[in-house]
Amino acid sequence: KVIDARYVGFMVHRGIEKLGEGMKYDQVPFLAERICGICGLVHSSSYCQAVENALNIDVPERALFIRSIILEIERIHSHLLWVGVALHLLGYDTGFMHSWRIREKVMILAELLTGSRKTYGINIVGGVRRDIDSDKIGKALDVLKYVEKEFKQLVDISISVPQVNARLKGTGILPLGEAIALSLVGPTARGSGLDRDVRRDYPYAAYRYVSFKVPTYSEGDNLARTLVRVDEVFESVNMLYQLLDKVPSGSISVESWEPEPYKLGIGAVEAPRGEVIHVILTGSYSPYRWRVRAPTYQNLPAIPIMLRNADLADAPLTIASIDPCFSCTDRA
Repeated sequence: KVIDARYVGFMVHRGIEKLGEGMKYDQVPFLAERICGICGLVHSSSYCQAVENALNIDVPERALFIRSIILEIERIHSHLLWVGVALHLLGYDTGFMHSWRIREKVMILAELLTGSRKTYGINIVGGVRRDIDSDKIGKALDVLKYVEKEFKQLVDISISVPQVNARLKGTGILPLGEAIALSLVGPTARGSGLDRDVRRDYPYAAYRYVSFKVPTYSEGDNLARTLVRVDEVFESVNMLYQLLDKVPSGSISVESWEPEPYKLGIGAVEAPRGEVIHVILTGSYSPYRWRVRAPTYQNLPAIPIMLRNADLADAPLTIASIDPCFSCTDRA
């Protein structure tokens, strides 16, 4: 049994925020994507939104749609990666390999749309650097149909495996009251019944133009957090169908904009792990101050609660159930 646990972190000083303060505004998004190796676009999007908010930059609608499309592709790839790792930790490596097989198609799609399988590098302040044409939209729709069909089969089989279900159900319990008290975010919060999602509550990019559900479960165990992510994959596919169908014509970035010093801006994006926040205080040529809060920082205090009196064998999956990113958390 696990008697108690505590997190000992912040041993790595990457100095990313300070480094960004010496870079030009449109160079920082490429650095911001390196905050996290799995979901970097959420950081460059949040940074750009913060600058755009501070300087009242009106981003073209086509650019907003492209941001949302790539953000949802990133969410699918992140959740498929997590499902595979979770099944691996449970000893079900067949499910792990199939999850990553499906994810590979998503990575290829990301490369088609952005030029890169990861660290896409498409965000700039005031828009995006790459456009999406009708041919790419058609190929994206084919991949989405494939992912929807294959992932449904995988989930139906893997979740029903008795050993998998028994290890997920009733383990790593996090009550709703604790989730509220700690102000948790993302699937960790939604798995305990805390219904919050920045895409719906504070719409950004093109999310105001699509309809979607925010999956929540009240059980607060590892199975609930798994099912939240499973449901979110299907919701992301549904959102992408809507976004790809509604992409408006027009420019993909503003023609020009001028920095104005000492303006405060905030950007908030719903990452696969939960809410990402970037705060910017502008300077004349580069950010005067840049502050980032990643979702793992917010969710880590929940792990000792989940682990207390748990079987040691369930500890790896329980820790993984918040999808921790120590790179994000030890960033500063």
